[in-house]
Amino acid sequence: MYSTLRLLIITIVLVLVSHGAAAASYPYPLQDFRFESQHQTLTMRYLDVEPQSGTQDRGTALLLHGKNFCADYWVDTIELLRGQGYRVVVPEQIGFCSSDLPHRYQYSFHQLANNTRALLDALGIDQTIVVAHSMGGMLGTRYALKYPAAVQRLVLVNPIGLEDWIKLGVPHTPVDEAYAAERKKDFESIKQYQLRSYYDGQWSPAYERWARRLASLYEGERGEAVAWSQALTYDMLQTQPVVHEFADLAVPTLLIIGQRDRTAPGRNKAPEAVARSLGDYPQLGRKAAKAIPNAELVEFDGLGHLPQIEDFDRYAEALTDYLR
Repeated sequence: MYSTLRLLIITIVLVLVSHGAAAASYPYPLQDFRFESQHQTLTMRYLDVEPQSGTQDRGTALLLHGKNFCADYWVDTIELLRGQGYRVVVPEQIGFCSSDLPHRYQYSFHQLANNTRALLDALGIDQTIVVAHSMGGMLGTRYALKYPAAVQRLVLVNPIGLEDWIKLGVPHTPVDEAYAAERKKDFESIKQYQLRSYYDGQWSPAYERWARRLASLYEGERGEAVAWSQALTYDMLQTQPVVHEFADLAVPTLLIIGQRDRTAPGRNKAPEAVARSLGDYPQLGRKAAKAIPNAELVEFDGLGHLPQIEDFDRYAEALTDYLR
């Protein structure tokens, strides 16, 4: 009965999301965390999912989303982990998705790590495993560097930030220019970007759900605020590299790297020779695994930026084996 109900819910979600009703796609109720930050009261929304009844308590898993994703794309990972006895907490960071989108905010990975730690403190959670994807990988790295005693294990799933784009020759994009580009985004432009960068030119209908999910954020009355927040956080990506601090990570780390990923923010503005060299995830993953003490590397041939979406069974096996 449970599996039948879940299938019905997912089917309804797919229909609603395809019509832009993104808020209906959350697998569990969103909760509010109100806190003071930078002289304003802000609300960070999050999922807090209890472990499946009858499982052995294995602590808490913290899932950190990418820049172009919200908490709901972790739905299958949530079910996997809660089925193994984990409480699962999935925050939507300030500036993203359903959380507050302040017009004036000094975004940094340090600040987002602070916000995340404040949420966990409010929930009475001392330690977690951290599973982080894409931009969440940069945040997860910063969080583990700031709070090593709070991180039992760090899992980085196709993280961006495995290279320092500006140092390699990508021109910095001013915030106003980034905002103008964000205002032009729609489903087709998002799909084309993801096709080139995430999936190396190989599209599947399964990917459309999440491209439409992102496009829906730019629609409606919050669209302008979303674009502005995305521009501000794009500047954060460009100017706050974490790759130079990998050697300082003091927690056991797993790198899950889809080999077809070619994500490299700013590649389209870089000189041709530089652009060709960026986003080489097979090489970047191996370099990161050598730089991070106590790191393990799992490489997935045939997968791109989202192994947890493209082939969940392979991803789940790797994650489960590591956590076991």
